[in-house]
Amino acid sequence: MVRLGGVHVQLLEGDAHVTTLNSVKLTLVCHLVWRPCWVGGNMMSGKSLLLKVILLGDGGVGKSSLMNRYVTDRFDSQSFHTIGVEFLNRDLEVDGRLVTLQIWDTAGQERFKSLRTPFYRGADCCLLTFAVNDLQSFQNLGGWKKEFMYYSDVKDPERFPFVVLGNKVDMEQREVGEDEARAWCEENGCCPYFETSAKDDTNVTAAFEAAVREVLAAEDQIDHALLSSTIDLHGNRKTSRTFCC
Repeated sequence: MVRLGGVHVQLLEGDAHVTTLNSVKLTLVCHLVWRPCWVGGNMMSGKSLLLKVILLGDGGVGKSSLMNRYVTDRFDSQSFHTIGVEFLNRDLEVDGRLVTLQIWDTAGQERFKSLRTPFYRGADCCLLTFAVNDLQSFQNLGGWKKEFMYYSDVKDPERFPFVVLGNKVDMEQREVGEDEARAWCEENGCCPYFETSAKDDTNVTAAFEAAVREVLAAEDQIDHALLSSTIDLHGNRKTSRTFCC
């Protein structure tokens, strides 16, 4: 079974251990359910800003666990690797603004690249994730960022927000130091950096809320630029942002 936004979809090609999927079928299913505006059957009153964030990183670094910890407040040490993509939603309020955060978890294995990359489009923020006890996953961050930028078709690459997560800080043995990780973030666009643990619930909420703030700050900059350079004779400004009622 693959969970998509709270909906469980049976994979016709096999069970959760299959290594190949029909990308056309999976894509169709995802597009049918990818914009629900509630979590767990609870509707948020008023209008909620819909933001899409993508978790990227090597397989096994804990992307699914971070998503599930944040949305359901649960941790499963026996969870399977993600096949293709899945997502969950969470409604929250950040700095007085109502937000429906749509979190997309992607498979880190190379064989699932053709399944995950179509869903990079439309993302508002990317959370690059590695495990602090896995040096290779840290060294691969640049490749993940490059892959995202290539397939996401971001209109303004210089302003697109990234957040970097160093997960599994609960592990005793580290291969990546905090200073090393922060230095990488400084060299790659001054990305916010959080050391997290899905198991111990360390900095998980702070990391996702930071992603929301990064998106809102980027949008405020765009709005300010539009107000400074354009005049709407009718007093109304059009926006492409999606709202949920």
